[in-house]
Amino acid sequence: MTLSVPERWLLPLLGVLTLALAAVSLTIGAAGLAPLRALAALVVDDGVISIVMREIRLPRAILSVSIGAALGLSGAALQGYLRNPLADAGLMGIGPGAALGAVAAIYGGLSALFPLALPLLALAGGFVAMTLVLAMAGRGDGPSGLILAGVAVSSLAGALTALALSLSENPFAALEIVYWMLGSLNDRSMLHVWLALPFMAVGGLLLVFAGRGLDALSLGAETARSLGVNMSTLRILILAGTAATVGAATAIAGAIGFVGLVVPHLLRPLVGARPSRLLAASALGGAALLTAADIAARLVAPDRDLKLGVVTALIGTPFFLRLIAAGRGGAR
Repeated sequence: MTLSVPERWLLPLLGVLTLALAAVSLTIGAAGLAPLRALAALVVDDGVISIVMREIRLPRAILSVSIGAALGLSGAALQGYLRNPLADAGLMGIGPGAALGAVAAIYGGLSALFPLALPLLALAGGFVAMTLVLAMAGRGDGPSGLILAGVAVSSLAGALTALALSLSENPFAALEIVYWMLGSLNDRSMLHVWLALPFMAVGGLLLVFAGRGLDALSLGAETARSLGVNMSTLRILILAGTAATVGAATAIAGAIGFVGLVVPHLLRPLVGARPSRLLAASALGGAALLTAADIAARLVAPDRDLKLGVVTALIGTPFFLRLIAAGRGGAR
């Protein structure tokens, strides 16, 4: 099928935008390096400048791109599978489950003894949440069972997180939990990159592999079955892919909302009705949005640790207000 001009150019434009924002991200930092010299120091050894670029700025840029792509891709896949434009990893309990795992690491003091305990427990929390959702939803393939199970797991994870905050006797641990829940990419290293990227890559492949099933499902569950789609396999692909991508993203950057919700909404009118077309576009759109948000967080308050989750919420809230206003206008 021949793509229209906007569809044909959408992915290349989003790719160029993401690369440009990543380059800008690499030139921003407390060291005040000249942009061209800083970028050149990534490939040519320039002493301390190369250390700053390779050990501090490069991991941050890689994580903003990969985490944004993971959140955008998982949001598009979940919305296509559940046929619900408000679906995201938070609704399915996977994001809150990963956050609870990280909070357990902070609350129990494991993160102070072993720094990698926080991302590892967050990953485990995401997969435990996915397992609970699958077990509670049962063998039925309807979206309502999954959504109800996801809401229950999300509520349980949120309640346990609040309980940990309430019972924390160490005010520093409580403060660390609150700050971590707001999301940030400060002080991340290549070790965090190597820890998160394999999970996000495997999860992303699972979600992309589910694209054909999502296209068939958009015609209805019965039609999808008649086209040879195994609905149980499709459900496991979507949830396992989301647990791997969002669990790894939350493990490294904390709870970052709105990217998985906003990006598919923005791009859906440009790619048409086929969910598989939205997957790649949402991955690139999420990468661009989160990298832009990280740049904004550093430029708006260069001397403060402005949390990334706060910036994405400030971007996402006006979008939903506009969505509500448009819905009211259409209902009249």
